[in-house]
Formats: sequence, C-alpha cells, structure tokens
Amino acid sequence: MKHKLLIFIITYKASFRILEVFKKLPFSYLKQYEYTVYISDDASNDNTIQYIKQLRKKYKSSLVINENKSNLGYGGNIKKCIKYAYKNNFNYAVMIHGDNQYNPKYMKKMFDILIKNKNYSAVTGSRMLKKKDALKGNMPIYKFLGNIFLTKIFNLFYQTKFSDCHTGYWAYNLDKIELSLFNKVDNRFCFDIDMRLLLTQNNLKIKEIPIKTFYGNERSSIHIIYAIRFFLKTLKFKLIGKL
Repeated sequence: MKHKLLIFIITYKASFRILEVFKKLPFSYLKQYEYTVYISDDASNDNTIQYIKQLRKKYKSSLVINENKSNLGYGGNIKKCIKYAYKNNFNYAVMIHGDNQYNPKYMKKMFDILIKNKNYSAVTGSRMLKKKDALKGNMPIYKFLGNIFLTKIFNLFYQTKFSDCHTGYWAYNLDKIELSLFNKVDNRFCFDIDMRLLLTQNNLKIKEIPIKTFYGNERSSIHIIYAIRFFLKTLKFKLIGKL
C-alpha cells in the first residue's frame, strides 16, 4: 500500500501569498504517494478565502478546503488539521505556512527521512544549521541573536543539540505520535514550543534539516512576548515536567 501523506497549509490573512505557496508544492514528487492538500483558514477577514477558492477548480481531486467559523488561534488551527489527518488515516503530515515564509520544496526531504528512517517522529526545517542563510533571508538581527540564545537555553535544560528551536516548519510521523500528545499543546502561538518539549520528554526523536527562509518587513511586539513565553515554558517544564 502507498503511504498516505497530508500537506496541510494553515492560513490567516495570507491573501495572494497562498497562490505563491501552492505553486511551489512538489506535485511530481507527491504523485508516487496517496496525498491530500488540506488548506485550513483561521477565519481571515480579508480576501484570503477568495484566493484559496481559485485553486479549487484546478486541484479539486487532491484539495480540501476548511474555513474555521471563528478564529482558533495558531495552535488551534494546526490541531484542526492534525485531527483531520488522524481521522482519515494519514501516515505522515507536513505543515506549511500560507504566508510563504517556508519553501514547500523541503517537504520532499522531510518525507523521505520519515519514511526511510522509522526512528524519527518528526523532521523540522532549521534556519540556523547554516546561520549565514538566515541572515541572507533577511531574518532580523534581534530574532537571529534571540534564536541562538533561547535555543542554547533549551539545549542546556534538556541535553539536546538543536540548532533552531523556533522553526514553524514541521513534518510528523503520525504512526509514532499519538493524537493525545497533540491535544495537550497550546492553542496559540506556543504550539511548536510545546510539541518540542513533549516529544523530547517522550524520547521521540526530532531530525533537523537545513532550510532557507524569507522574511518580509514585518515587526511585531509578539516576538518579545514569544521570547518570554519560551523561556518560562522551558523552565517550568524542566521543573515540574508539565506544560
């Protein structure tokens, strides 16, 4: 039997960028498997849905569109996609952001690693394995230095050797991770932190691969809040073993 792969794309106010993301999907690679592209929009109040629906006619056989009636949050939207994956018996799933920050081409390597090496529960795209590429991709210097510092804290606490504990590019082996683990994590922007903590605690191995990424001119106070949350979560989890 063919492996079942889910490519889920989370969107919130992604607008036209979702079309750019879709053009980069490696369809020639995916054809060797049974796959579905699942787009889940988190109640965008702009024209994102209009752009998503442009894709329906061309890709209707392999495309599923979900529109959340209310905003579930970053983590809540991911959980919606993950539950769809388990309900429909997918073996592997990769998460793509609809804002075009992460290039979908890397999913080929991510899926290959998970399929060929059953020891790994997840593969993440690391922007920091090749640090110069992060700066070339316009990663703001404060995020660059913050990433290095906070990742070192995580590695110190948990005796790991990650290069990038803040990536949002994940592929999962759903045959190795139970749905109950996903249900424990944050519904907001700390979802990826929680997943890394839980997988590490349960000795479920995470493999990193180098990726290039792209940053626009966005600046947000949420990065400061994220940094504080990351530190407090990793410290709390170290002390009591719970999220």
